Amino acid sequence: MRELTNLTGMVIKAAPVGEYDRRLVILTRERGKITAFARGAKRPGNQLMAVSRPFVFGQFRLFEGRDAYNLQSADVTNYFTELAGEMESACYGSYFLELADYYCRENMDGTEMLLLLYQSMRALLKPSLPNTLIQLIFELRAMVVNGEYTEKPPKAASESTTYAWEYIIGSPIEALYTFVLKPEVQQELKTCVEINKKRFVDREFHSLEILEMMEFPSRY
Repeated sequence: MRELTNLTGMVIKAAPVGEYDRRLVILTRERGKITAFARGAKRPGNQLMAVSRPFVFGQFRLFEGRDAYNLQSADVTNYFTELAGEMESACYGSYFLELADYYCRENMDGTEMLLLLYQSMRALLKPSLPNTLIQLIFELRAMVVNGEYTEKPPKAASESTTYAWEYIIGSPIEALYTFVLKPEVQQELKTCVEINKKRFVDREFHSLEILEMMEFPSRY
């Protein structure tokens, strides 16, 4: 009889398969990005329905198959349902999931990226923190986790921007979302992060396009 595998993770993708099932991509601490099938998750009243959605974070119990896992049950730590109820925050959260999906691979150590995702989702729920700043912090630190970044801002920058850059790169993930920046410093930081993204990230992200449409509707 197959044994259950317990993995800590967050659902970063969910898509329907057939009439009743869902295909999940879960970023796990122990095994990186995995694919899992939630059988019957679309049936009304099925216990897997609530845990087979993006943003769900917790302990997943799965049977391991040849090419994928089958989800048996989950103990959820946080559903992040507040994100789904607010359009802008949901788009930022979806973008973070997309970027994590881009970076992560199967059978890698997912500890840092998973913790970064979890803390970033929590940050999106704090009214005192601008979502635009949370995005910059997430993007830069995600590049650090992936090992593709510059230790200093990639262009001449003010002392405040340089300090923020070095703080984001070197601080414990739990301490990342503990500050705000003056508008001119945040703009300078954004310019520097964008330079690094163009250098190291070769993907367009659907959620980011939606965010830009919301911010600059006259362009579309």
